[in-house]
Amino acid sequence: MEKAAKKEAVESLNGLFKTTSVAVVAHYSGLTVAQMQKLRTQMKLAGASVKVSKNRLAKIALEGTDVVAIGSLLKGPTVIATSDDPVAAPKVAVEFAKANEKFVILGGSMGTTVLNVDSVKALAALPSLDELRGKLVGLLVAPATKIAQLSTAPAAKLARVVQAYASKSEAA
Repeated sequence: MEKAAKKEAVESLNGLFKTTSVAVVAHYSGLTVAQMQKLRTQMKLAGASVKVSKNRLAKIALEGTDVVAIGSLLKGPTVIATSDDPVAAPKVAVEFAKANEKFVILGGSMGTTVLNVDSVKALAALPSLDELRGKLVGLLVAPATKIAQLSTAPAAKLARVVQAYASKSEAA
C-alpha cells in the first residue's frame, strides 16, 4: 500500500470507530469468499458493517476513540464488525459463528467497556433496539385498546337486550 492509501485507510477506520457504539473482533481464517460475502450481507441487513484491515493500521486508527481497548485483540487474520445498535453486530457475529466454526469471536468493546467472548454472546442474546421499541409500543397501546373494548361493551350489551325485547314483543 502507498503511504497516501494507508493514511486514507486509517482516517476512514478512525471515523468509523469514533461513530460506532459497539465493535466485535473475530478471526476469519479459513472462511471462503462466499462465506465472507454472506457475513457482510447479514451484517448489512442488520445495520452493521464488517471491515478487514491490516492490524497495524487498525491499531493506529483506534487511537483517540472509545473502542481503543480492542487493540490488544488485533492479532492474526481479524475482522472487525461494528454497529450503532449495541446488539446488531454481536447478534449477527454470534449467529454466524454458530454456523461457521472457522469464524471465532475474540471479544469486543461497547463504548469504553471491554467485552470478552461471553459478554459478546450475552449482548447478542438481548433483543434489538427495534424489538424493544415494538414491545414498548405494544405496552403503551394495550391499555388504550382495553379501554376502547370496555367502553363499547356496555353499548353492545344494551343493544342485544333491546333486540331481545323487540324480538319477544314481535313473537307475542
